[in-house]
Amino acid sequence: MDNEANVTYITLDGHVEVNKYRYVYFCIMFIVYTLIICSNSTIVYIIWVHQNLHEPMYIFIAALLLNSVVYSTNIYPKLLIDFLSEKQIISYSACLFQFYMYYSFGGSEFLLLSAMAYDRYVSICKPLQYHTIMRKTTVSIFLLFAWLVPACHVAVLTILSAETKLCDLTLKGIFCSNSIYKLQCVTSRVITIHGVVSLIDLSILPMLFIIFTYTKIFIITYRSCREVRKKAAETCLPHLLVLISLSILTTYDISIVRVESNFPKTARLIMTLQKMLYHPLFNPLIYGLKMKEISKHIKRLLCPVKFI
Repeated sequence: MDNEANVTYITLDGHVEVNKYRYVYFCIMFIVYTLIICSNSTIVYIIWVHQNLHEPMYIFIAALLLNSVVYSTNIYPKLLIDFLSEKQIISYSACLFQFYMYYSFGGSEFLLLSAMAYDRYVSICKPLQYHTIMRKTTVSIFLLFAWLVPACHVAVLTILSAETKLCDLTLKGIFCSNSIYKLQCVTSRVITIHGVVSLIDLSILPMLFIIFTYTKIFIITYRSCREVRKKAAETCLPHLLVLISLSILTTYDISIVRVESNFPKTARLIMTLQKMLYHPLFNPLIYGLKMKEISKHIKRLLCPVKFI
């Protein structure tokens, strides 16, 4: 505790030999962060400037990729500073803010994928009603819901954590995630219950809805002609790949705090890196390669001469 400023500082103890490899870590993570920003922003820019991509499906993709940019910006700049610092510390208030942003935007990804699943269901199974159902107002409501609901859920957890007494000031991690609960003197029953409710509302229910929706899509398209099956595969496969990736990383995030005390420091670091590396890089790669219209515009942007 800093008595003069009355600020509690947390030591981030998840780094491995940071004094020895600080410049190697910095260079690698700076390159990764640059790739995340450039790849996600490029696809968002393409969707924004091309009128033919101003459709609900592409708007949801742009929202998901913007999510990745904010999610990464919440972690990487502080991480890069820590690599070049003698001490890897963070104030508890800043730690709670990082925790809030991390889970708020992380939770919105499942809801955005749910909106995408519903969009694909209406497009493939109810094509004649698509433009009536998926209006601009509907899309705006889905986007607002996807960002507002997780923000409110995580805000409660953050406020409750801010009022809880700390008995440990050393966090076994490189950024503030649910490991902050290990710092608390007593595990609050209210926090535990609200955490379970948030997990159900923001992850489990949306995942079940997505699985149910795509199952209905595949059952209907299986009975349809080859052209309909091809369209379903082209538009649904990228969303399913992203859902699988996000589900695996969410499972990582939930389990890591349970087992981290039994894991070597290096293993904990590697597990933590999975959460912040793969998904923000995986999303633009999948949508850039698998979505035909986006892929076409990326090729035109990168190789304009061939398309003149």
